Amino acid sequence: MDGTEMVLAAAAAFVGSHFLLSHPLRRPIVARIGERPFLGLYVLVAAVTLGWLALAYRAAGPEAPLWPVGDALWAVVTLVMLIASVLLLGSLIGNPALPNPGTPGDVPGEARGVFSITRHPMMWAFALWGASHIAVFPLPSNIILSGAVIVLALVGAALQDRKKEALQPERWRAWEAKTSYWPFAAIAAGRARFGGFRPHDLAGGVVLWLAATWAHLPLAGWAAGIWRWI
Repeated sequence: MDGTEMVLAAAAAFVGSHFLLSHPLRRPIVARIGERPFLGLYVLVAAVTLGWLALAYRAAGPEAPLWPVGDALWAVVTLVMLIASVLLLGSLIGNPALPNPGTPGDVPGEARGVFSITRHPMMWAFALWGASHIAVFPLPSNIILSGAVIVLALVGAALQDRKKEALQPERWRAWEAKTSYWPFAAIAAGRARFGGFRPHDLAGGVVLWLAATWAHLPLAGWAAGIWRWI
């Protein structure tokens, strides 16, 4: 098995174990060993498979890029990562998809800010991160790793909708009626209005974007974002 195949195997183990333990295997395992031991098992499997993926990625060896990357592509990706940063920061407060964000029947009265764009802003932030890193770092092993992040985020968000529809039918369907899985679909359908962003979402997103793109140089050895032109 060469380096790229090892990355693929590790990525499949990481994503596959997450989906299996989060959905079809969760109930029977919890019934057998209990909720707390299951959470320990879940964390252990996630840590082991993620560690395997990281080690396989680092050991993949030299690879040739699959397409050229110029300043125009970098400019687009830089803007996309700013959007992803705002989505991520905005998802951290008042997000019904997070565990126990409020009382059991608590959903926002209307979709505002990042939630007017999508009800899964955190997952779409991760997906945009993955797509951006594929675009500007088109090595086979990186495409596999970043593709795994995209699949985990977007398929996971869809499965989360199904799970919450079953566990909280009235609450979650009320939220789905105000929002959308796909970005801007609720706005296009007239169910949500664009706007209502909180100042700390926007400011925090910009700070995160600047910090994360700056960190590429000391951590990865190459400049990213606006730091490429500064």
